Amino acid sequence: MLLDLARDRRVLFIGGKGGVGKTAVASATALHRAQHSAPQGAARQGTQQGARVLVVSTDPAHNLGHLWEREVGDEVVTLWEDRGAPPGVRPARLDGVEIDPEATTAAHLADVGETLRSMMPAHLHGEVDKHLRLAARSPGTHEAAILERIAALLQDHGEDHDLIVFDTAPSGHTARLMALPEIMTAWTEGLLDRRTRAERFGAAVRALDGDDAPDGSSPAARDRRIRQVLTRRRNRFEAMRQVLSDASRCSFVIVLTAERLPVLESVELHAQLTETGVDVGGFVVNRLAPRDAGDFLAARRDQEQRHLDELGRRVPGAVVDTLSLLRGDLVGVAALERLGEHLR
Repeated sequence: MLLDLARDRRVLFIGGKGGVGKTAVASATALHRAQHSAPQGAARQGTQQGARVLVVSTDPAHNLGHLWEREVGDEVVTLWEDRGAPPGVRPARLDGVEIDPEATTAAHLADVGETLRSMMPAHLHGEVDKHLRLAARSPGTHEAAILERIAALLQDHGEDHDLIVFDTAPSGHTARLMALPEIMTAWTEGLLDRRTRAERFGAAVRALDGDDAPDGSSPAARDRRIRQVLTRRRNRFEAMRQVLSDASRCSFVIVLTAERLPVLESVELHAQLTETGVDVGGFVVNRLAPRDAGDFLAARRDQEQRHLDELGRRVPGAVVDTLSLLRGDLVGVAALERLGEHLR
């Protein structure tokens, strides 16, 4: 299921309860896609080109760099590249990025501040700065900033990457994040409607007073700048909302372990995502105990099966992939390749 989705979709979100192996599953899926698939467009044109894949960590507690044994930060870096591609053939490549919530929030507020200061007289710039300092600590600011960054990554890398895999934060945070594009689109639409009414009223007043300076500092010029900012944000959120709600382009896969709490949390996440219009492609049950490694692990596997049966009862018709507990630490390219083989 998961590898089929990675081949057929342009965007995958990998989510679930904390500590169930989301980063490993997301990385193994992305690496397998890069190593084994060619982009659909190139195939139709009759040329052989390596796939370009981007894996993005949105979890503030990042593990992507630890897993890949290299520095991964807020800028896109190459994690793996096919060194054996023949001349003239684009080599397959896997890129990675860890969204830094602090840096993302700071950049988001800096952009907002620049916009506000351009619209305000100089003596009010201090008030703008004070407002932004308070906003940096306000609930929802990080979520809004991360949403903007995700939307920007989809916009900036959606064309030059064949697949973008998002390794998301634990369930509750991710469920709220996936609902935000629709909320933010509607909220921005409301602001634009209010701007329209305000501009009409302002134009009528200025026509009566004859006050419409042509130097760009007039109220009319300020109204135009506000509208441009709101329209740009509306378009970005709307584009993201369209991607999230298009099952042919985007799917969400829930990773869990076969234990009571992860199963219950996964069922709840499935319901929340479905309610927001996000396609849930299926579940990946990670770290299943082997039945043939002694009585203790066999008994644990029987207990895990009971939890999997409960998942099937609560989400009828769910597609479920399973991954057995593997030996050794899951670190580095070779380990991710082995995990990818088990995803078949």
